[in-house]
Amino acid sequence: MRCESVQCSFIGGGRTPPYSCDVIYLDNNATTKPLAEVVESVRESLENNWGNPSSIHRLGQAARAQVESARESVARLAGCSPREIIFCSSGTESASLALRGVLDAYPKRRVIVTSKLEHAAVRTLAQHLEAAGRCEVVWAEHAPSGEIHLDHLRTALKKRADEIALVSLMSVNNETGVMLPTKVVGELCKENDVLFHTDATQSMGRHPFDVANTPIDFATFSAHKLHGPKGVAALFARRGVGISAQLVGGPQERDRRAGTENVPGIVGFGVAAQAARTWLDTADMKHVAELRNQLETRIQSEIPDVVMNGFATTRIWNTTNIAFAHLEAEAILLALSNEGLCVSAGAACSSGSLDPTPVLLAMGVPPILAHGSVRFSLSRFTTLEEIAQAATIVCDCVRKLRARTCAAITSVK
Repeated sequence: MRCESVQCSFIGGGRTPPYSCDVIYLDNNATTKPLAEVVESVRESLENNWGNPSSIHRLGQAARAQVESARESVARLAGCSPREIIFCSSGTESASLALRGVLDAYPKRRVIVTSKLEHAAVRTLAQHLEAAGRCEVVWAEHAPSGEIHLDHLRTALKKRADEIALVSLMSVNNETGVMLPTKVVGELCKENDVLFHTDATQSMGRHPFDVANTPIDFATFSAHKLHGPKGVAALFARRGVGISAQLVGGPQERDRRAGTENVPGIVGFGVAAQAARTWLDTADMKHVAELRNQLETRIQSEIPDVVMNGFATTRIWNTTNIAFAHLEAEAILLALSNEGLCVSAGAACSSGSLDPTPVLLAMGVPPILAHGSVRFSLSRFTTLEEIAQAATIVCDCVRKLRARTCAAITSVK
């Protein structure tokens, strides 16, 4: 996606990159650019529908109508009833509500099954809950490709079904794009009378996701991953399944999440959800995946010794994670940023860390590769021209970095 309106002072002197696009943005798993209609809907809500949606006067009820209209839009995208959508402040809060809420609702079940490949919103929370004595965590085994071992999961479910409060496995990995066979996992959980939560943050709005026809009890969504605003997300909670509120106070969200609703954010979420639904109805997934494939092919053909993390399995169309041996991801990111290409080394929330991401290490990626792994994530607006320019930037920067590294090693010797 071109971001011509962004005023960037590129690291390394603020110079203008020598490419035709001011910014080529391939970090859409971190966040997406809000649609113009989303921005307008948020502005209009702030200016004209600023009442408290819990108030009974006309301004309050106008805001309430906007919230419920957005709830219907998000529910249509998810394939569920509007009553099953709980608005939250972030994907992290949504996941926390699922895990903590189920543990509180089913106090006799103290086991959570999850994976070390999860986003920190689930992985770190599970570790925290276990350390606090709230639960025991069973870590699902996985292959080096990032696929969950279904046989291990099946055995764990049969062995400890009466103890398991929740299975939480993400539908699409945010770092590698590896996809979970969500329906299969859901059916395994249902067979054993175990609740199933999936972090669908990276799949909602990018891949068909229908909870009505999939045995999922809880699903996490976030607006800013599908060209909506930040600061608003949702939890799908299947009707009839128990969950205890974690924010307690007012009766908002049917007593499941207290606090005055973020009306402008929710409105923007609804607009983004409708736009995503329209796109999914007409999208050619093979075409958009081909853009990702062309980026990979070009880099592999010009740069020796690159490794594709999670390449040997089913991935979503927009994500690739590429390891450049003997380089540091931070150096690569800065070099690419200087040339106007925005990418990341993994989850945005851990971008300040100098260590390889826990996900890649858990997959068994050798440190020499994990340290130099870079994630490229496209949007539905990414163009062939941008991919061609991005590939040129990557290849040029990696060659220059490797030349400097070799020169530095030679000088030390």
